[in-house]
Amino acid sequence: MSIIAWIVVGLIAGALAKAIVPGREPGGFVATLVIGIVGACIGGWIWNAMGSAGATGVNLPSIGIATVGAIVLLAIWKMFTGRTATY
Repeated sequence: MSIIAWIVVGLIAGALAKAIVPGREPGGFVATLVIGIVGACIGGWIWNAMGSAGATGVNLPSIGIATVGAIVLLAIWKMFTGRTATY
């Protein structure tokens, strides 16, 4: 994919993942972009490990794969930075 395609898919996937995962997520535009692009890499790796093609361009399957990867990334982020309840 081209750089512009990574940016477009990253923004869409990052925004969707931040909307799906409960709780506040850090950052604004740049953080959403990074979450989406890293999520596309993670999602592509997962799909390639299962024997399918990963993110291939600006299309719905690629956005879905990137969103799943971004959700995985946010879940891992929350495991390491999650707050515990204080009483």
